[in-house]
Amino acid sequence: MGTHNGIVCAVYATPDVARFETCGAGSLTVDLQGIPGDRHYGFIRPAGAREPWFKRGEIIRSGRQISLVSAEELARIAQIMDVPQIDPGWIGANVLISGIADFTRLAWGSRLFFGEGAVLVNEGENVPCRYAGAAIARHYPDRPDLDRAFVKAAKHLRGIVASVERAGDITPGPLLIKCPTGRNAGV
Repeated sequence: MGTHNGIVCAVYATPDVARFETCGAGSLTVDLQGIPGDRHYGFIRPAGAREPWFKRGEIIRSGRQISLVSAEELARIAQIMDVPQIDPGWIGANVLISGIADFTRLAWGSRLFFGEGAVLVNEGENVPCRYAGAAIARHYPDRPDLDRAFVKAAKHLRGIVASVERAGDITPGPLLIKCPTGRNAGV
């Protein structure tokens, strides 16, 4: 089993369940359904375009309770898109991390330990979409092309989605990742 150390730089919460964008928060308290009040809270969700093997709207297990992104990967996406920055909140992220090379390619099933608090399980890559790109475009009104540009630029850089394995707090500070296959992106 491979282990890797990173840093939680910031955490973000949904101020309104109807909103896509998230706002900075001092900490997150998660339970086994995710972040109470978040638009992705719950054990189940309707299948969508990301699950073409299910009928759209069919109820499935949620593996999208928490969205995590990397500061290094967001900087790379911004560089590719030729914009000054991409704020994690603009694309609905809940946790901003740093220090893990190729974070989006983290092995499926890896456990993310937030000190003595929450433990999350990597459910896989968060595939970029035009919805997130449109959120970025709203912050750069002179660049209407950004919704489509994001989808291309963020491929394999958009971060991961995770589910909660142990309830607890997520706060800025140390992060320990344990990879079941002994591999991690960057290794």
